[in-house]
Amino acid sequence: MSTTFSRHVEEDARLIILRELHVQSDGRLNDGVLCHVLESFGHNRSREWVRTQIHKMAELGAVATTEAGSVVVAQITRAGVDHVLRRSKIEGIKQPSLGV
Repeated sequence: MSTTFSRHVEEDARLIILRELHVQSDGRLNDGVLCHVLESFGHNRSREWVRTQIHKMAELGAVATTEAGSVVVAQITRAGVDHVLRRSKIEGIKQPSLGV
């Protein structure tokens, strides 16, 4: 897979994760559930790959993370919400389309 295509896949997956966190009543999901969400959108990746995306999104300020035993829990931040709602742009996460 080319570097450009890999970056596109990662940015798309990060947007899917943010959108799913945004619709949760408490804005949180664990990495196992997010694996299943991504699979439903055609991203069949390992749990470790999903964790890498979550940690990258934490570096970007889009999510906060906590660990519960061997599970990583992601919670959307205000910056993440603003990105999903197109009020701001976070580089490294695909920009949502207008019909969010």
